[in-house]
Amino acid sequence: MRGISSQLSALFCAFCSLSFPLQGGLAQGNTTMTQEKPQTKNPLLLEWTGPYDGVPPFDQVKVTDFRPALEEAMAQHRAEIEAITRQTEPATFENTILKYEKSGETLSRVDAVYGVWGSNLSSPEFREIEKEFAPKLAALDDEVIQNKALYQRIKDVDASEAKKNLTPEQQRLVWYHLTHFELHGARLSGEQKKRVAEINQKLAQLTTLFSQNLLADEENDFLVLKHKKDLAGLPPSLVEAAAEEAQRRHLKNQWVIANTRSSMEPFLTYSSRRDLREKAFRMWISRGDQGNKNDNNKIVREILELRHERSKLLGYQTFAHWHLTDMMAKEPSQALDLMMKVWRPAVARVKEEVADMQAIVDGEKGGFKIQPWDYRYYSEKVRKAKYDLDLAAVRPYLQLDHIREAMFWAAGRVFGLEFVPVHDVKTFHKDVTVYKVLRQNKLVGLWYFDPYARPGKRSGAWMTAYREQRRLNDHPQITLVSNNSNFMKTKPGEPVLLSWDDAVTMFHEFGHALHGLSSEVTYPSLSGTLVARDFVEFPSQFFENYVTTTEVFQRLVDSRGRSLPKELVEKLKRSKVFNQGFTTVEYLASAIVDMKLHLSDGKLDPKTFEKTTLQELGMPAEVVMRHRIPQFSHLFSDEEYAAGYYGYLWAQVLDFDAFAAFEETGNPYSPEVAEKLRKYVFSVGNTEDPAQAYRKFRGRHAKVFALLQARGFPTSVAGQVGGAGDAGDAGNPRQ
Repeated sequence: MRGISSQLSALFCAFCSLSFPLQGGLAQGNTTMTQEKPQTKNPLLLEWTGPYDGVPPFDQVKVTDFRPALEEAMAQHRAEIEAITRQTEPATFENTILKYEKSGETLSRVDAVYGVWGSNLSSPEFREIEKEFAPKLAALDDEVIQNKALYQRIKDVDASEAKKNLTPEQQRLVWYHLTHFELHGARLSGEQKKRVAEINQKLAQLTTLFSQNLLADEENDFLVLKHKKDLAGLPPSLVEAAAEEAQRRHLKNQWVIANTRSSMEPFLTYSSRRDLREKAFRMWISRGDQGNKNDNNKIVREILELRHERSKLLGYQTFAHWHLTDMMAKEPSQALDLMMKVWRPAVARVKEEVADMQAIVDGEKGGFKIQPWDYRYYSEKVRKAKYDLDLAAVRPYLQLDHIREAMFWAAGRVFGLEFVPVHDVKTFHKDVTVYKVLRQNKLVGLWYFDPYARPGKRSGAWMTAYREQRRLNDHPQITLVSNNSNFMKTKPGEPVLLSWDDAVTMFHEFGHALHGLSSEVTYPSLSGTLVARDFVEFPSQFFENYVTTTEVFQRLVDSRGRSLPKELVEKLKRSKVFNQGFTTVEYLASAIVDMKLHLSDGKLDPKTFEKTTLQELGMPAEVVMRHRIPQFSHLFSDEEYAAGYYGYLWAQVLDFDAFAAFEETGNPYSPEVAEKLRKYVFSVGNTEDPAQAYRKFRGRHAKVFALLQARGFPTSVAGQVGGAGDAGDAGNPRQ
């Protein structure tokens, strides 16, 4: 069982706007409690039935079902906890840890569907329910954590002689639950517990409001192009998508650029209208920061102050120190050390990139200095000049359906997985398709795919598990995973064309899904992607490497079935390190600001803090943080990525080092290396320390060298990371 103050375990790409990075739901095990279950027709409270070990009844759910279902599921869970604690027998693994692990089945099912609605089908009616239940779920979470009798029983199991006879996975489960309880305040005094509970309920309200404010700005603000001259420079596929978006908004003979990353970045890349680029850019970076009813600045300060206060109550110097306790990095200084090692060469590279762009502007007698809304547009001109590569020429080969099929093929080669479409599973929207996933002809899971933007859907791209894989009881259950994106639809019958960044993002998020689908563990709390936050991005970022393999390129064909030309392939490969200064700086600026925010006491003005911190870092004026503070959902829609956004870089050290193991064989699809990766990393979940898991795969710790080399930065600064020369030796969690 995990925390319940938020809905689902969802994972997001570093370079996308967050959808809902939630804390992880209850383990969805089959409870063995014997209390009576009420007779009800509420579909949310019923066991999932049908094929594939049961699937969510999406087609039966109405928004009005959520309130009574949540109330009933919460009551059931309270009864389950009481049943564990009123036992008179001494605590054992079976009567305490295992029963706790199996508790919360009903609430997990409700929570799974609740999370889907919150991220994909949000409506004013549903948002009122979110506001009501965010603090209630947080309060229940604290009730469980602060239950003295339950905590004592878990401690008794941990201290018992019988513990040494448990399997390694069972011992890890005991460690996991005990650590979770203690990190969240189980050892505090009564008054301290009361205050922590008050803080958690308030934080639940504030993070929900932050998300809803951001969604409102994304839905209500958009760029309208009224004349054909406003379309200058835009590729036909983007023009068609903008026309479809305008039609959806009932605007005749006009075009709309939605306030989502999948629409905004292509516009900023291709529009030759500098005035419109500036207008679009300012709209995009001003989300949550407009001084209107949706402004998030005050909310951010409240969240930071409350997090700091709670961390002090829990015995930690700052929120960052508390949150990194069970991460791979262990200490904020370890994470900052890695970030600064990469920051300095990245900034130097940005200066070179800006000089190249400025030369083009001056050559065209533009009469202006490069600004943030110019960067993407002029970097493409530099790409053409340096590499004779026009990404617009690549776009016809990046059809959504073909990218998906290429992902399937690569997953088959690396992990032995087969994806077969099914039509006997109900979905929450007509755009969602479902595939059964097989390995050696054995069913391992379902993959749901929801690619398109819609009203009420949060922006960005993410992976979610509706149910974690587990082997509890006599009836093991497969995992149900989902990938969600926000691509703009085109006219019926016409292919959806992606940008190169969107194609990479699809592989990234699919890597998370593969991590979940490869899981082979017993206990759902340790299953799939439920691992340390600075490790969880490793499998997803690792899978990105396959986008640029020859075999994947061969599967990218245009509408006539023609493969991506060899000359374009070679140009793409030669330009792999192009624009890495920009990409790295906009990400790292966000990650460093995140860490410094959470090393503070929170008593700050977000705008001033952002400006001052970036000045101290020497942030290039031509680049803006990828996620400005008032729209930084990774941090303020939840707290899983708070003081943890560095994790993408930390995991990328592992990512490049791991892919180097394949390259050393001369075969990026080496069956021997792939099997080791699956066996020691992708399949083990959180059943062992991630540093140990990586060492089993690689035979050593990960080196920073491969990361710097892959980004085209000087490798002389590789040095030590984590105090022992690598990212994998930053210290192990207490066991």
